[in-house]
Amino acid sequence: MVTLFALFGPPAITLFLLAVGALPYAFWVSRRKPSRPVRWAVIGIAAVIAAYGAATVYGLAFTNPLDVCGDKTGDGAYLDAGRHYRLASVSVDGFPPSITCHWAGGHSTEEVWFWAPPLLYAGLACTVVCSALLLRNHRRLRGHRHDGPL
Repeated sequence: MVTLFALFGPPAITLFLLAVGALPYAFWVSRRKPSRPVRWAVIGIAAVIAAYGAATVYGLAFTNPLDVCGDKTGDGAYLDAGRHYRLASVSVDGFPPSITCHWAGGHSTEEVWFWAPPLLYAGLACTVVCSALLLRNHRRLRGHRHDGPL
């Protein structure tokens, strides 16, 4: 049943992917000993990927957005699980991620989880800030480096 997946799938998959990603991250940190901005940039990128994946229900929004909105009945119509309205249309936006289901009863529902956009923007901000710090540190170190006596 797609409704159960749409309800429990994104948080469960997101937590699973973050847990699985924690192992290579921990191995990388222990072996390479990267700086703090590098570590936070990687964490930011992981947060962006997880949030964007969860917001698009891991690609289902782009491959079959009708399944995100409702359950398909025997006659091929999609119905809202609680209201029994027929699905009129679906709007899918790539960025910021949005899946809006428009129902024949005149109302619309947003299917993107409430936590996905803030996590996406926080991950982007973290990545941008850490990348800027890394560039600044790289330029500062490069400016102070001498290859030999003057």
